[in-house]
Amino acid sequence: MEKRSKSQPIVLLGAIAGDIIGSRYEWHPVKTTDFELLHDDCFFTDDTVLTIAVASALLQGGTFAEEIWDLGNRYPDRGYGNNFMRWLSGSKKEPYHSYGNGSALRVSPIGWAFNTVEDVLEI
Repeated sequence: MEKRSKSQPIVLLGAIAGDIIGSRYEWHPVKTTDFELLHDDCFFTDDTVLTIAVASALLQGGTFAEEIWDLGNRYPDRGYGNNFMRWLSGSKKEPYHSYGNGSALRVSPIGWAFNTVEDVLEI
């Protein structure tokens, strides 16, 4: 399996910027492109925290569960769902069978780290 070099810059700025810019609209969607990108009401959410956790696991060689649990607990007030909060408060880092789409929002580091679909499926 070929993994990108740790010395290459991680290209997550788009995911993080999109999370921060969109944070103030998450529960109040707008139907226009005419809005202020960065505002005092903008903040990083659970999506940024957990995207960084996935990247950290890839770069540091830790497990996804450990990194997600660690960063999730370091930044507890970022808007996690109830099931995820229960998982964070527990000691077992096992799957909790979420049916949400949050994981899809946080996998951009996987695309950065691996070159082929086969490599992605191997992890």
